[in-house]
Amino acid sequence: MIVTVIICVLLLLICIFAVRSYAKRLSSGCCGAAGEKKEKKVKVEDRDASHYPITKLLSIDGMTCGNCVRRVENSLNRLDGVWAEADLSSGTVRVRMKRDMEDAVLRQTVREAGYALLSVTQA
Repeated sequence: MIVTVIICVLLLLICIFAVRSYAKRLSSGCCGAAGEKKEKKVKVEDRDASHYPITKLLSIDGMTCGNCVRRVENSLNRLDGVWAEADLSSGTVRVRMKRDMEDAVLRQTVREAGYALLSVTQA
């Protein structure tokens, strides 16, 4: 009888911690943005798509929330002559470029932001 009570209490504690963790993740995103200062969005000065003759579509692994999207976009938008727009639902980023960049540069930039570049295709 006592063993059953102990097991039930342990299961209840596990459930409570799981629900608290899930609620925190829902409110702050997977990246823990509630505990740290939110990253400001890097604004692209030139938002005229006709000035960007090269477009690539990047497939990114690990983007799971709006904070992830902002990090990936910001890291790419910091590159000279790049305008990146990420889509969380598809896990892709449309990268417009004024001059062609090697895929290795894009891959390294995404990696430094903390994500994995799965594939690059010309759009």
